Amino acid sequence: MAFINGLKCRECGREYPAEPLNVCEFCFGPLEVVYDYATISEVVSQDSISKGPLSIWRYKDLLPANGDDPVDIMAGFTPLIKARGLGKQLGLNNLYIKNDSVNPSFSFKDRVVSVAATKALEFGYTTIACASTGNLACSVAAHCARAGVRAIVFIPSDLERGKIVGAAIYNPILVSVEGSYDQVNRLCSELADDYPWAFVNINMRPYYAEGSKTLGYEVAEQLGWRLPDHVVVPSASGAMFTKIWKGFNELACLGLLDGVDGSSFGVDQNTVHHPAVTTRMHMQQAEGCSPIAYAWANNQSQVKAVQANSIAKSLAIGNPADGIYAIKVIEKSQGSAYAVPENEIVNGIKLLAETEGIFTETAGGVTISGLKNLADSGAIKPDDLTVVYITGNGLKTIEAVEEVVNPLSIKPSMRSFEEMFEGAK
Repeated sequence: MAFINGLKCRECGREYPAEPLNVCEFCFGPLEVVYDYATISEVVSQDSISKGPLSIWRYKDLLPANGDDPVDIMAGFTPLIKARGLGKQLGLNNLYIKNDSVNPSFSFKDRVVSVAATKALEFGYTTIACASTGNLACSVAAHCARAGVRAIVFIPSDLERGKIVGAAIYNPILVSVEGSYDQVNRLCSELADDYPWAFVNINMRPYYAEGSKTLGYEVAEQLGWRLPDHVVVPSASGAMFTKIWKGFNELACLGLLDGVDGSSFGVDQNTVHHPAVTTRMHMQQAEGCSPIAYAWANNQSQVKAVQANSIAKSLAIGNPADGIYAIKVIEKSQGSAYAVPENEIVNGIKLLAETEGIFTETAGGVTISGLKNLADSGAIKPDDLTVVYITGNGLKTIEAVEEVVNPLSIKPSMRSFEEMFEGAK
């Protein structure tokens, strides 16, 4: 069984049972899962983790759902690749890519949905729903197909074709809403009050968000149970960013990092920073939707909502639910936030493809362009151990890079080829 004590408000601290709740009824603050870390410390170890499946469920003792029979399409344990070509281009000798674009539905969302879907079935739900910028719709539909339950996914009407097809193929009820993601999310919040559905990023959000911690766990394990000096992370709501940080701190507090003694079981991402966790957290947002980066750059403790207008649609959340918590993580980690100019996003996609053979979506273009800025500015030193997170597959956003399609046309003859080839030199 999951080692959880219940839920707790991240603002006022009020406690709630482990139910499908996401908002405190007293202060309307977001709820977060509270774990029984003392018990977890008695059962989890590097060895127990290494014997687990090659998916996020190898970390089942650290997740808020029963891992004995999860809704699992084998999300997680994705490659951590030494980025020699990209590193050489940027002057970084110790650069790694965490390639989450190779998950089963081709984005990191498979991690969070696997946890949310498993928990939803525990609660007895037979319909799982979501508001999505694209990747989440694909993942929810895939996991519902696996679990044999109904999926209802809500998307903005201007979504990229690849993401629409990537969700529709699993045969969910696909609802296209004439509006922005923030409008879709507001509609779903209203529906969640009236319909007995498990909305993964609304009433299931406390459990759903915990799946992103596995991005921290895996990097540490793949680096030999140590943490990087820097991580570079794309961000929309801020949830993944904060949960990677939480995952690092949990590993330290539980004594799962080499050379680090566990010193606390009261891990709370709002207050606890284990001294062994010195990783600097660098957030990247697209300039056309960068409320968190703007707040950071302008020394604001609150994150103001913006109207999204970016080609990086998977990052186009104008009112980020975890924005203020992301700011706190940046402060604690001595990290940074950066708004990548829109005209540099495609350059980032092409740079990663040309140097490492990885085709990423527009969110990845944001991340790589942000990494380049960090390297050029000297924020990341040449020998610093750095991990950059690539969270989605480029085939989902081909509209952004169609300009690269320019084949050399010839007739089916050697002469035609040679004339073309000589002229192309």
